Amino acid sequence: MPVADLAKLVLLSAIWGGSFIFLRIIVPELGPLLTAILRTALAGSALLVFARCFGTPLNWRRNLKAYVLVGLFAGVLPFTCFSFAALHLPAAHSAVLNATTPLFGALFSIIWLAEKLTLRKLAGLLLGVTGVAILVGAGALPLSITVLISIAACLCAAASYALSTIVVKKTGHPNGVHPIAMATGSLVAGGMLMVPAIPFSLPPAMPSMTALACMLTLALLSSALAQALFIPLIVKIGPTRAMSVSFLIPLFSMLWAAIFLHESVRPSTLGGGAIVLMAMGLVLPAAHPEQEETVVMEA
Repeated sequence: MPVADLAKLVLLSAIWGGSFIFLRIIVPELGPLLTAILRTALAGSALLVFARCFGTPLNWRRNLKAYVLVGLFAGVLPFTCFSFAALHLPAAHSAVLNATTPLFGALFSIIWLAEKLTLRKLAGLLLGVTGVAILVGAGALPLSITVLISIAACLCAAASYALSTIVVKKTGHPNGVHPIAMATGSLVAGGMLMVPAIPFSLPPAMPSMTALACMLTLALLSSALAQALFIPLIVKIGPTRAMSVSFLIPLFSMLWAAIFLHESVRPSTLGGGAIVLMAMGLVLPAAHPEQEETVVMEA
């Protein structure tokens, strides 16, 4: 994998690692539904301005179906699910559950993209999940009905993200929708899908400036910028390798929590982090050129 693409994956991990901390601050004041609505709408608006400034054609009539599908699976569903989970799960636990996305992605790629799941790749995926579990001390959280529902919500979000990458790969540039157009159109479409829910999402009190600032940062950085970086990567390196970005997210989530929230870093961080990096080495090797060509042709 080119160094530039690997650097983008690490940057995305750092950005998305912070998103779980932002959610823990925002959701108690704005509520899960309004958080998801504002995150989608603000990010879509920002990318719409960006796309128009650079003359990126959106071709709404031709691409509307793809925009709605990606907006639903990469925005509406996961944003809502993770916002709900933020009320009941620590940020690191949501991050480790998000790390199951590549497993769902590998399964969906076999079904819809005819990709082969090699033993090396499977070992890397399983090792990655093991590493993030050690990283956040999985199993330390007392189980309850609410916690179990929150865990299920995170798993649904992870599966939803994986489905969105399949849609992106099958409709992506050069065969169809330009990556920036997909990032923009999907977030705008996702925001429109959530408009009917606005009357049911208003908070009982005016949120604090801290929560509003975190909301703006979450939308512009963790959604708008991140989508603009991530969708082109999906098209270029494939869904499975692109989604392996989620293995590093818990590491950054704990790092930002330690720096900004003064939370202690447990000894399991070093061991889990080492295992995560080993998993990345197994999942990320570039496919043979003929394999990449086959995937593009089938998309």
